[in-house]
Amino acid sequence: MPTCRRKRVLLTEPSPALLDALKNDPGREVFYLAETGEIFDTYEAYVARMSFYRLKQFQCEVTGKSGLDYFQALESERQEARTMHSRFPDQLKAAVLKAVQWQVMGRLDHLVEAVYDRFKDRYYPDEKVYIDIKGDKYLARVCQVSPPKNPASAPSPVPVASTSTASSPLSDEPVAIHKVAEDLKVPLKDSIAVDDPTKYVYQVQVLDEEKQPGFGKSHEKAKGKETSRGQWSNAQMDVQCGIMSRDRLAFSKSILRRFIRDCVDRDAAVASPWTVKPAIAVRYGVNTVMPEEIRVGVETIKKGEIDKRKKVWEDKEGPAQKKRRQIAEEKAEKEKAIALAVAEQRQREERERAEQQLKAREENDRLAAEKKKKKPVRYPTEDLDVTLNEKDKRAGMKLKRPVPSKLAMPFGEDQHSNAMFLMSWSFLVVYGQPLHLSSFTMDEFEGALRHSVIEPYCQLLGEIHSMLIYNLRTVPFSRHSAILSLMNWKEENGDNEFLGVNIEQLTTAMADVGNNWERAPLRHSEGREGWEESLVGCLKDHANLENFPQLREILTRLLFAPDYTQDPSSSTAPSPATSPVPLRLTTPTAPGHLYHKLPVKDRVAIVNFMCTLAVSSKAIHAHMELCEEQLTALRKEKIEVNRTKKQYLEEMAALQGETQGESNGNSNGNGKSEDVTMQDSSDLSEVPNSDNESAPPSKAVAARRTAAKEREAARAKATSLKAALAEHRRLDEEVNKLERRLESIEREFRKLLGSIRVKPLGRDRFYNRVWWFDGMGAASLIGSGGTVQYGTGRIFVQGASEFDREIVDRREENVDERRAVEEGPEGMLGANEWAVFNDLDEVQEFVAWLNPKGVRELNLKNQFTKWWNHIAPGMRRRAADLNANAKIPEARRSTRKRGDVELLREPYMQWMNRKAVNGS
Repeated sequence: MPTCRRKRVLLTEPSPALLDALKNDPGREVFYLAETGEIFDTYEAYVARMSFYRLKQFQCEVTGKSGLDYFQALESERQEARTMHSRFPDQLKAAVLKAVQWQVMGRLDHLVEAVYDRFKDRYYPDEKVYIDIKGDKYLARVCQVSPPKNPASAPSPVPVASTSTASSPLSDEPVAIHKVAEDLKVPLKDSIAVDDPTKYVYQVQVLDEEKQPGFGKSHEKAKGKETSRGQWSNAQMDVQCGIMSRDRLAFSKSILRRFIRDCVDRDAAVASPWTVKPAIAVRYGVNTVMPEEIRVGVETIKKGEIDKRKKVWEDKEGPAQKKRRQIAEEKAEKEKAIALAVAEQRQREERERAEQQLKAREENDRLAAEKKKKKPVRYPTEDLDVTLNEKDKRAGMKLKRPVPSKLAMPFGEDQHSNAMFLMSWSFLVVYGQPLHLSSFTMDEFEGALRHSVIEPYCQLLGEIHSMLIYNLRTVPFSRHSAILSLMNWKEENGDNEFLGVNIEQLTTAMADVGNNWERAPLRHSEGREGWEESLVGCLKDHANLENFPQLREILTRLLFAPDYTQDPSSSTAPSPATSPVPLRLTTPTAPGHLYHKLPVKDRVAIVNFMCTLAVSSKAIHAHMELCEEQLTALRKEKIEVNRTKKQYLEEMAALQGETQGESNGNSNGNGKSEDVTMQDSSDLSEVPNSDNESAPPSKAVAARRTAAKEREAARAKATSLKAALAEHRRLDEEVNKLERRLESIEREFRKLLGSIRVKPLGRDRFYNRVWWFDGMGAASLIGSGGTVQYGTGRIFVQGASEFDREIVDRREENVDERRAVEEGPEGMLGANEWAVFNDLDEVQEFVAWLNPKGVRELNLKNQFTKWWNHIAPGMRRRAADLNANAKIPEARRSTRKRGDVELLREPYMQWMNRKAVNGS
């Protein structure tokens, strides 16, 4: 049996519930593991066990190979067992198994040694052996075994040739041979003395020359012996074990050990006997009921082993126990002697001590509670650990989140169609470059899918399907996979009808449509004429009922139209909305006339299926690799821009300090220079009071020189200050340019990263994912001239994933009650459910509801802050476009001609593919 970490793998027993169901509910469905025969009542238990078996941690018990899963190890053991059983002599199997049955031996090697010594010189009828005749080995078959009767009459071991052929056996009465050897309780020497194997006489027949091991050799040494070897062919002779031997590959200690280990088993209890497995024992006639004398002997041995271990343990632990007992007795005597004298004092002390401990415990609890209360919480922390307190409520924090609308989703509460719609639009817009598709808004995509007339032609629908068809031509496909899948389904479930069309009719109609789709020239200049037939051909070769479950329904609607001629009173086809009963589609029709009648959900399913296949195309993979390279270049450029910006800011800070210092110094210096200048002018203009008085000439010259130097210094400082201010303005402009470049890099980074993996803005406290799909892939947030562009103009909210729900459910608190308060019962989204915020005010309320003390909501709020200058204008522009394109109710009642004109004015009808390739 395979081992795992050196332990045997035990099979899982059926649970009590299954055993009870076997009696009371035999028809109950269970999960059956055919390889091991195990039965499970739940799929989770079945998958867990299968996952355990698939781990590469098992080891083949026979060969020792490791790093295998359970089934590989089991197959290795079975292969080795088959090889071993085919080599091991069948005549020895019963005797060996009878010998090892009920034997009590600790190690398997000891058992193998004992069995090998008993049977190495004992042979059985029909066994193939080698005999030594004049130094040559001959392969022979044992015909008859004669037990020793009279040791003196034993023949010589030298063989005598006989011309007669022997048949086995010669006597009809069975003779017991080697019976003593099968009893391992008899010592080896005693068994040889009672039943000596060397005194057995074996009548053997040499096999044909062709069966000899040396026959057919071309070596020159073998040529001379061919004549002598041939004379012994088919000869019969009597021999003894001295010249007999077995093939090493058939009988040796190693193969004997493998045989015994494969056939026997032993319990884990002390002194448990080796027992032959029940199925093998029945096959070889081994007694499976333990004889009473053997059972008594086994019990005696087991009791002896247990007593021996118990005695060893007591001898090991005895002295310490006696010493402890003696000390305890002496201590008890001393305590008893003084117990009466100090009993009252001890009770009083204990009462006082208990009171002190109670007071100390109460004081510690009070201090711990105060410390815990005052211990600050480090924010941000886990969002679900953050709760609004009174201070937060007074500060204006909102308790309840605005409710996102499920009904405002493109398909309302049909979550499956909503998920396919969002995935398809995101794929087509993100990979618009390799698909050669110009960008379009989600509203235009929805309008195109709901376009239900042939004329006027919707270019957006044709371009989307044509570009996907061109892309899927490079994806490997299986010719007529849809037809083969439908035929297989027909064989299993019968040819029943769907919408009045059976599978035979459907496959017949499919046979001649779109067979040349991978070479059909769907030219842009010709309006992609014939793309509907190419779509059917693409589905025929790429789709089947496994990867596209809606295949039969969609192909039926694309290839068959209702037969209105059955009702003569109806000149026009009734709409599906007003038809009281489902129509039967019985008239084969070209797909180009029926696509506009397909339900919107089927159109979304088709586009989603094609987008899923297109992900594996070469063009998409090449585009993703190109985006990876551009992302690497942008990261490097961002590092350089930030480094340059940091350098400019440091220079600006230094200039700011110098400018402030110079301006302060100039203000003080200018005042002094004015005073000096005024003094100079007064000194020069003053007239002496008398002829005898005159100003010293040296003093006036020095004053004028000082004033001139100060004026020159003031002019130099003013010039330096002006230059510093100019440099500061230049650096400020450079920093503004770098910041604009960083904003451009962030937009480019979002576009390129969206081409590789689309990530949400973040998650709120309840793990709801918030999505903003604008500005990714081929879409752009800024148009020519700096105009605002949008793709969705909305904020989508998706319920937590199954993994996140498990994280929330593992919390001790009841999160659902908190969600009911903070989200509202109508705002609680299930796993992966979609809802949307269409109004900017609701988004602002949602951002205000986010609590920055939580890790997830802090990150989400930062993302909103980072992209708010693009989110808010996009939502406003979408609201303006919807108001501008809103229809007046009376306009819908106009004539058909006016209705076509108004239809052409719809935004999705005015879209043009400026990236289209005109060639086929």
